[in-house]
Amino acid sequence: MTEINSVTTLTHDGDVAVITLNSPPVNALSGNVRQGLYDGFKAAGASDAKAIVLICEGRTFIAGADISEFGAAAGTPTASLFDVQDMMENAKVPVVAAIHGTALGGGLEVALCAHYRVAVPSARLGLPEVALGLLPGAGGTQRLPRVVGVETALEMMTSGRHVPAPEAAKLGLVDELAEEGKLKEAALAFANKCVAENKPLVKISENNTKLEAARGKPEIFAAFRKANARKFRGFAAPEANIKCIEAAVNSASFDEGLKAERKLFGELMMGSQSAAQRYYFFAERQAQKIPGIADDIPLRPIKKVGVIGAGTMGGGIAMNFANVGIPVVIVEQQQAPLDKGLATIRSNYERSRTAKPEETAKRISLITGSLSMEEAFADVDLVIEAVFERMDIKKDIFTKLDAICKPGAILATNTSGLNIDEIASVTKRPQDVIGLHFFSPANVMKLLEIVRADHTADDVIMTSMKLSKQIGKIAALVGVCPGFVGNRILGQRQREAQKLVLEGAMPWDVDRVLYDFGFPMGPFAMSDLAGLDIGWVKEKSNGETIRDVLCEADRRGQKTGAGYYDYDENRNAQPSAFTEKVIHDFIVKSGANPRKIDDEEILERCIYPMINEAVKILEEGKAIRASDIEVVWVNGYGWPVYRGGPMFYGDLIGGPAVVLKKMQEFEAKMGDQFKPAALLEKLVAEGKKFSDLKG
Repeated sequence: MTEINSVTTLTHDGDVAVITLNSPPVNALSGNVRQGLYDGFKAAGASDAKAIVLICEGRTFIAGADISEFGAAAGTPTASLFDVQDMMENAKVPVVAAIHGTALGGGLEVALCAHYRVAVPSARLGLPEVALGLLPGAGGTQRLPRVVGVETALEMMTSGRHVPAPEAAKLGLVDELAEEGKLKEAALAFANKCVAENKPLVKISENNTKLEAARGKPEIFAAFRKANARKFRGFAAPEANIKCIEAAVNSASFDEGLKAERKLFGELMMGSQSAAQRYYFFAERQAQKIPGIADDIPLRPIKKVGVIGAGTMGGGIAMNFANVGIPVVIVEQQQAPLDKGLATIRSNYERSRTAKPEETAKRISLITGSLSMEEAFADVDLVIEAVFERMDIKKDIFTKLDAICKPGAILATNTSGLNIDEIASVTKRPQDVIGLHFFSPANVMKLLEIVRADHTADDVIMTSMKLSKQIGKIAALVGVCPGFVGNRILGQRQREAQKLVLEGAMPWDVDRVLYDFGFPMGPFAMSDLAGLDIGWVKEKSNGETIRDVLCEADRRGQKTGAGYYDYDENRNAQPSAFTEKVIHDFIVKSGANPRKIDDEEILERCIYPMINEAVKILEEGKAIRASDIEVVWVNGYGWPVYRGGPMFYGDLIGGPAVVLKKMQEFEAKMGDQFKPAALLEKLVAEGKKFSDLKG
């Protein structure tokens, strides 16, 4: 065995040279890895080997680039990825890439420069750079369509999908599937077969057959853009990926297409969107780390879950656990709502296209109903309350749970903003009480706000964090305060949106600005979608607000065909003359004069107070890090990930000094609701960024 460097070795098995890479945890393409590969292939090529196998130790093949190197200052010069690829592709003997785990991004781009690829069935291959606001920058955009065809390459690259090895084999991306656990043997056998049969040295870069099928057919790209316009809205990277594949099809040579790829890659890498998406990539991973709690703390086993409430939220929560094989029992007070809730769950599953019928049946069978908390919850490991947002109801429930549930069971509330310390105070085990704030619909939305109360035990927190990942959620740990992190910040935006309307902006003006910013919809369109009558009581309504007047006129949102907007039979929204008159009447009644409000003011009035409130949250220690706030807002409220999150965006527009100046201007004109956080003033004085903040 020859040690090439600290992460690369070269051995020989008969006529086959074996280059083995071992750079935990995921064999990322760091400078050390690239140099090891370059020197390894150089040494193998200089030997008398008749074939070369590239294989990786650990849990995966090369999982991608070393993202931590992006944007970092240059260190000791090492071989570039292009040097490694040239060495592989131009080798004088067959090169076989042996793939297990994942071959993603740069990892797949390396594998595409081998002459052949062997993979175990559990392996996954893909080019997911789009998720980081990038495109494959080492020939991936030019080689992939030459292997799988233009249409498949468009789908793979703009979605970032990880393709299972059996599918990859059908696409031609993998040449042979190996038996699990016997990858090395299969790769060696394939390499020896290449030698024995004198197989050609297949250079993907020279194979244009699948490109020819798309040449002269711009309609392929036009149709793809049109079909995905809504999904790609606001993002720069999908369009850049599409342009690269167009270049592969239309360029006179591989090298010409490669130039287009490198130009577009550079533009994305230097742009704010990729910086935001790379920042968010690390933010999401950082959110799992809780300062002061050991990673190896023993966790509480969660083998059975109870849910109180069979409504939309309770049913959605239950589905999350059944989806991963954890039995759930739902408790309701009466049979009719229980039956309705269980029927809705069944209907949701049967409408789903993601699960096979037998899998759907199994999930449904894991969810049962009961009318008795005493019988249902005696043996559960976790119970989640999902009833009306009333403190008296919740305290009554937790008093009963305290008496019913076994010692060590976690008692969780799904409250969206009530004081969990007060809820926990009615139990004799406040250490077992935690907030698990799911977002609606709970079986779809990714965010889970995990709310730590004053006495919540560390193992309860970490069990909840791990469980969130198990059920497919993205969690952020927050503290107890009105609205927690997400809704507390949302309150700032909602207040200003309502005020702007009473000053002269129309609801569709506010919605348009926030939609153009990147949100899925604005606050007034969202209200119409949810229903204006949520929380509205007809008997108590006296026309005090715009919402009261709309509801009194039976304009309760999309479901009634009118709300802030008018809707046609397909629920397409149009600005409403009725709503405009209602707003005008309110302004006149207030004695104010409506004014023209430009888009810039609308955006600043809605966004800057959000940033200021986020700073207050960090100042109070209700969030651990600025990056945790980004996780909450990207996953729970549709903040566009290409703007990073409220904190990152604050830095992007000029940092704390810019936000402070504008908040001071608003405070002088409109009052204390715009009072800057003390920490915001401190950030400016110390010259720090929002994204540096920790609670």
